[in-house]
Amino acid sequence: MVDTNRAEELKAFDETKAGVKGLVDSGIVHIPKIFITPDITENEFNAQNLDVNVQIPIINLEDINKGDFLRRKIVEEVGDACKAWGFFQVVNHGVPQHVMDEMISGVRRFNEQSNEIKMRFYSRDNLKKVKFNSNFDLYSSKAANWRDTLACVMAPNPPTNDELPEACREELLQYSEHVKKLGHTIFELLAEALGLKPNHLLDMDCAKGHFILCHYYPPCPEPNKTLGITKHTDPDFFTILLQDQIGGLQIYHQNQWIDIHPVTGALVINLGDLMQLLSNDKFTSAEHRVLPKQIGPRISVACFFTTQFQPFDRLYGPIKELLSDENPALYKETTVRDYVSYYKSNGLGNSPSLLNLRL
Repeated sequence: MVDTNRAEELKAFDETKAGVKGLVDSGIVHIPKIFITPDITENEFNAQNLDVNVQIPIINLEDINKGDFLRRKIVEEVGDACKAWGFFQVVNHGVPQHVMDEMISGVRRFNEQSNEIKMRFYSRDNLKKVKFNSNFDLYSSKAANWRDTLACVMAPNPPTNDELPEACREELLQYSEHVKKLGHTIFELLAEALGLKPNHLLDMDCAKGHFILCHYYPPCPEPNKTLGITKHTDPDFFTILLQDQIGGLQIYHQNQWIDIHPVTGALVINLGDLMQLLSNDKFTSAEHRVLPKQIGPRISVACFFTTQFQPFDRLYGPIKELLSDENPALYKETTVRDYVSYYKSNGLGNSPSLLNLRL
């Protein structure tokens, strides 16, 4: 049965084109009902670390091109992290600190400019390369999340200058170029960690596209009643995440939520469902979420390596070189677009979309 009140509230919120920040600017002290996450207990909101020292691995890439021995050590660390966690942080990764700082500042500037300018980018048209909105799944999710997002498809065909918002145009173009280079390096390391040649994943066109989501999480007056992002895995090969120092990102690991503390100068790498599929479960795509905060805004910039916006018909399944009689394929093949389409229809917070491809 459709909740007509809820449908009307969602439509009214969407039509303001001001996002969650618009609600905060209006001075609300209680969050609207559409954001209240049902069936969530107080315990759900606390990271129950068995050990406060439990942290995702931090991998130093400084010695990556300083000989086979040092590179093999990094490849081993990456492989261990991908098997055990599906998440790791990288430092000395080649993206200059000033480029990362300027990217965060640009996202802040975009969100904090006048609504009149921001509204021009507000859209739910999936064919647009650049769009601003709040909650891509606003009308299908059980509860709306406390965030606004600027989405930009950056490769292989970046938007024109006119399509990108002036408030963060140069920052997006600059950051995108740097993160694309890092992405190629990560693809090489992942291939080597699987025992393949460095260019194996690149030759499979995995690095042919990327898009960037710039998330803005305004301070929340009732952070124990909603989420910044519902628990989910990413439907891509992997994601490179730049986050500010506010915190709130958590990974679900060994039946507990663990905080991923911001590390100055680091970028977070998390494997997506398509990498778990290619590796035939050797690597894992881990569930993660973002908790809202009373302080803020929290700003993060996620770069997704995926070809979902390209008309590619290439089928992806478990890599043949990894299979044997003892290790048969666990998944059916899929195109990237078909997988992402199913993922979106399945919605965040529901059963893992990869199960749909399980043999």
